[in-house]
Amino acid sequence: MTLLPTATIFYGILRAGRYMKKPTELNIFRAFRSSNYSLYFVGRSVSQFGTWMQRTAVIWVVYTMTHSAFLIGVTIFAEQFPSFLFSFVGGVAADRYNRYRIIRITQILSIIQSVLLAALVITGHMIIWMIFVLSVILGLINAFDIPARQSLIHEVVEDQADLPNAVSLTTAMASLAQMLGPALSGIVLSAFGAAVCFLINAASFGAVMVSLMLMKLPSPKTKKYEKKIINEFREGFVYLKKARVIRLTILMLSLVSLFVLPYNTVLPVFAKVIFHGDASTFGYINGFIGAGCVAGTIYLASRKTGSNLKQILFVSTIMFGIGLICFGLLKNFPLAMFFAALAGFGSIAQFTISNIIVQSESEPHMRGRVISILLMAIFGMTPLGSVITGAISQRIGAPITVIAQGIIAIILALVFIKFLTGRRISYSKPDIISDETEEEMVEHGR
Repeated sequence: MTLLPTATIFYGILRAGRYMKKPTELNIFRAFRSSNYSLYFVGRSVSQFGTWMQRTAVIWVVYTMTHSAFLIGVTIFAEQFPSFLFSFVGGVAADRYNRYRIIRITQILSIIQSVLLAALVITGHMIIWMIFVLSVILGLINAFDIPARQSLIHEVVEDQADLPNAVSLTTAMASLAQMLGPALSGIVLSAFGAAVCFLINAASFGAVMVSLMLMKLPSPKTKKYEKKIINEFREGFVYLKKARVIRLTILMLSLVSLFVLPYNTVLPVFAKVIFHGDASTFGYINGFIGAGCVAGTIYLASRKTGSNLKQILFVSTIMFGIGLICFGLLKNFPLAMFFAALAGFGSIAQFTISNIIVQSESEPHMRGRVISILLMAIFGMTPLGSVITGAISQRIGAPITVIAQGIIAIILALVFIKFLTGRRISYSKPDIISDETEEEMVEHGR
């Protein structure tokens, strides 16, 4: 599953004319005025491309070994469920301890995990249970890496007024990596094999470590925390009981994550059986979905202040469902790719709008915990949904499974229509991330 990127992304066109501005003078690139953020951006960008290459390669290797959509679901579950179990602990660790040190440790461990995958392929000892074990290890690493990495944005941006722009730029690159990474992985898989994809990903983590080494960072401050982690965790759920808008938004996204988002579990079946392709075909399908995600984030970034968030959430969920239904029905590859992109557009818009609603509606002192619960819901529901999707597709086939998921998306939009057409929530870009969020701000992206 693609845990999809959150918040909004940059958009814009370089102005042609007599007087051209430097990139850092353009409004859409203003966050690059911070040298530390520029280093962070470059390091994470390289790493994200490697991550998508490995993710695509792992799923393809599992499918070619087993020809089982169910075991693909188990693989996704093995990677993502540990993140669900330990994401809140990772978030608290990112608040309490040195984030730079946490990230360095997670990058080293990630390199080891990727190298071990490559070694298994090169030596011919690739066994399915070994893939499951290494996937669990990666999930545990990500549980600590994601909160530390995402909350680090606040510290590397010198002018806090540029923080929303920094998050937008980071999310833009995440969407671009989601679009190009799988396509590149498909090409490398066909030409050189999965081991090269894993080694490229291992090398990409080095970019993050180099960028951290080049940053000029202040000495970390020692903090004292009187509350226990479990008490902070409990406070977040107590707060949700009182915050109806946030509660219903998280509930809707959780149901979509369980029943609809795991559609990518059966994409290898479409690539090989429905479209009679190979690894590159699988990469192209993921690439078109990623292109839809890029288009969706550009659309959201172009929305004016005052846009009705609930209305956009309703329409994007309907679009998501229509895209999946048509993708499942069609056997014409080019036309199916159009609807794959439409599904990508709807899915990223739905997730991003939900994230914005949660951040803008939550109180500053609770925002970090509420976002952690949001991410836990996704990390928990999506892997469970992947196993369910894989098992069902084994019985009724991949096309019918995806069509059913599209229908469920539309049904969920209609079930929540009273909530989505109720009190208007407006889109206010400066409010997506305020100065008060401090180190609790978590922005999701995969």
